[in-house]
Amino acid sequence: MVAASVIITATYALMILGNTSKVPANLLPFLLTILALGGVTHVANRMFAPDASAIVMPVVFLLNGIGYVIIARIDLGTGHNYAPYQAAWTAGGVAMYVLTLFTVRRSRDLDRYRYMLLGAGVILLLLPLVPGLGANINGARLWVQVGRIEFQPVELAKIVLCVFFASYFAERRELLTIPTARVGNRLFLDPRPLVPIVVAWGFAVAVMSLEHDIGFSALLFTLFIGMLWITTGRTGYLLLGVILFAIGAYVTSKYFAQTHVRVETWLNPWPLAEGTGRQLVQTWYALGSGGIGGSGLGLGAGAYLITNSRTDFIFAVIGEEMGMFGATMIVIAFMTLVGAGLRIAQAARSEFAKLTATGLTIILGFQAFFIIGGILRLLPLTGITLPFVSYGGSALIANYVLVAILMRISDEGAASVDAADQAAWDDEQDRRRRLLTGS
Repeated sequence: MVAASVIITATYALMILGNTSKVPANLLPFLLTILALGGVTHVANRMFAPDASAIVMPVVFLLNGIGYVIIARIDLGTGHNYAPYQAAWTAGGVAMYVLTLFTVRRSRDLDRYRYMLLGAGVILLLLPLVPGLGANINGARLWVQVGRIEFQPVELAKIVLCVFFASYFAERRELLTIPTARVGNRLFLDPRPLVPIVVAWGFAVAVMSLEHDIGFSALLFTLFIGMLWITTGRTGYLLLGVILFAIGAYVTSKYFAQTHVRVETWLNPWPLAEGTGRQLVQTWYALGSGGIGGSGLGLGAGAYLITNSRTDFIFAVIGEEMGMFGATMIVIAFMTLVGAGLRIAQAARSEFAKLTATGLTIILGFQAFFIIGGILRLLPLTGITLPFVSYGGSALIANYVLVAILMRISDEGAASVDAADQAAWDDEQDRRRRLLTGS
């Protein structure tokens, strides 16, 4: 955490130097604030999850800090003032992280409230469709506006639905894996256990379609198929998912204007460079001008030219000003998070905890993959923000809650591994004692 704080502070100092040619006067208070926030998470881990992974939070903190620095840099270049809000949301995210660790003392507590969580997820998904409450921003109706406060309920809904999927799959794993339906002389998988979960997933994707958001629809679909495959180990489900995804992609690109535009821009943005393809073209120019080492923090043009540079396209600003080295650092940080999440899932002491950790890791990993892939033209743009890096309050708080649940599962898994190691050690000592005594 100290190393991450030093890196963030050094990046902040370089960014201010690039803009003003002066060392920032608030450098020491900035460092102390960063250390204080990191210290709060560290103390919370020592108090509530002492055996949890020591890798996850420093990486999260580094991503969050780099994101804040880039948002502050964009503010200096454009005259906006979003960085103080991001700092406040970061403090709120840390507070929710501590509260989640304090509240969720055992992962199985979440399993007990499976259908209550499903109900909460449905309500969260439907909130943006309520007249007078939902707000349409950039063509997607994902926002709820109460006075001057805006937030995206779907950010919390994805976590709630992940827990529900994990609980349902863990309880019905054998029914989903072992063929029990007889047709003639052969046994096939009984499709009936899949009906409730498919209905829940289909409802979520349908609501996302009504809200004109393809990013979270793709994320929920990937989450569902990924967890089903992990639960059963059957490639048939994975193949079915690929077929359904292809059909859905064709239908949405044909009949949904927003999806059609994004696919058209993805295939050939150059004729649309003065219209819908402008941001993507400017993004590639920014990445190209950044080169290997970058143009320097505070010295790039992408912050001015790319419209949504602090949200959807913040990775492009990093790639321009910090170069391929900086962009690679971000990618490796997410790969480290995914690796740590899968390791936590492997060590989990219950099937429910294992599936929950896997699902939460899928959410983090594929969110990063979808948006980075869209910027690099591997995929159509989805409009999903880069976790912990992009500007956004509801996304930042939800991701801190997600990491807190991962840390709770990690702590339980480490405790069970320690207990197993102690039991194995005791058995070995007992065996040696019997050999020495001849008994």
